Amino acid sequence: METKVASNILPERKPKWLRVKLPTGKKYTELRSLVDKYKLNTICTSGSCPNMGECWGEGTATFMILGNICTRSCGFCGVKTGRPESVDWDEPEKVARSIKLMHIKHAVLTSVDRDDLKDMGSIMWAETVNAVRRMNPETTLETLIPDFQGVEKHIDRIIEVAPEVVSHNIETVRRLTRDVRIQAQYDRSLGVLKYLKAQGQRRTKSGIMLGLGEKRDEVIQTLHDLKDNDVDIVTIGQYLQPSKKHLPVQNFINPDQFKEYEEIGLELGFRHVESSALVRSSYRAQKHIN
Repeated sequence: METKVASNILPERKPKWLRVKLPTGKKYTELRSLVDKYKLNTICTSGSCPNMGECWGEGTATFMILGNICTRSCGFCGVKTGRPESVDWDEPEKVARSIKLMHIKHAVLTSVDRDDLKDMGSIMWAETVNAVRRMNPETTLETLIPDFQGVEKHIDRIIEVAPEVVSHNIETVRRLTRDVRIQAQYDRSLGVLKYLKAQGQRRTKSGIMLGLGEKRDEVIQTLHDLKDNDVDIVTIGQYLQPSKKHLPVQNFINPDQFKEYEEIGLELGFRHVESSALVRSSYRAQKHIN
């Protein structure tokens, strides 16, 4: 019988290592002003990312395409679920213009899942990368993609536009996948990552959240699974509950445990491992292109 994520465990009070300093600095202030003035849509602001000040100071920002309503209902994610609006075909130019206005050196693109579309949004993905390239030829790119249900012709569109890094998050361990990522599959995600590399993608990346009830040996096995499927870069961070409707936090991971996972990952041969409580998928993304 598959073990489900417990819903009746109350974790201890949020520990001190999860306290976030308010972002400051000249670069942050300038970018915040531009975002507000031109109503630019960044995940950094809409997701209240704890690393926003640091990333913006480094010239990195994350943008979401294909709307803000997802066709999936993952138990950890704060994005709205439902029937998405029509595709905005002006969006590639809008994103490219935002990156130009903000003088972004390294942009991360992500999206909701669009299982309602025949191409699952892959054409918009390719158009957006091309638009960013045209308007910002010096900007490097990471694409944090959905699984496209594992359909290779959709994944091929991402490979053809050749972003410096292609990321797809495994999110959790095998045992918890059915409850954490309801419409996703652990092995399908591994297959997407392996296919990307097999087709010539230079850098691949994936991320794991901790604090959902996973065990140490399960995290280590997930790292092995990612390495066995040719992933180059891994991020490991603490899950935080977006609202009372979402999966509860089962426990807060100690910084020493994060450090151990980082060391294990590096021993396995990953090119980069980012592992700490406040790490998110795009944390220090600009360092992962080399």
